Amino acid sequence: MRLLLDTHTFLWFLLDDPQLSPTARSTIVDPLNEVEISPASYWEVAIKIRLRKYVLPEPYQTFMEREIADNDFRILPIEPRHTALLTTMPLHHKDPFDRLLIAQSIAEGIPIVSGDVAFDSYPVQRLW
Repeated sequence: MRLLLDTHTFLWFLLDDPQLSPTARSTIVDPLNEVEISPASYWEVAIKIRLRKYVLPEPYQTFMEREIADNDFRILPIEPRHTALLTTMPLHHKDPFDRLLIAQSIAEGIPIVSGDVAFDSYPVQRLW
């Protein structure tokens, strides 16, 4: 099964954060699943680092490139068909990064792994 990780899920998995649910962790490590990461997620992390709202244990580029490769995560490119959904999606969720992840999940027809219950207001399958 293809899966899309929410930004916090992505980071919590990489940093072995106890906030990541056991179900989310087992879903991500299941070799039968293809785990996808949106550029929106690593873009959001970069912005938060610049704003000093987040710190990684090592330089951003080194960390991101290694972790994405070592975990065999795939990059899900942001396509016009994804962003087209943003023009009509209800504003249940105000965060622009999360809205883009939701749009990608809808357009691709794939579940999103997230602890954010606000995602449930949209026609996505949320795994947690």
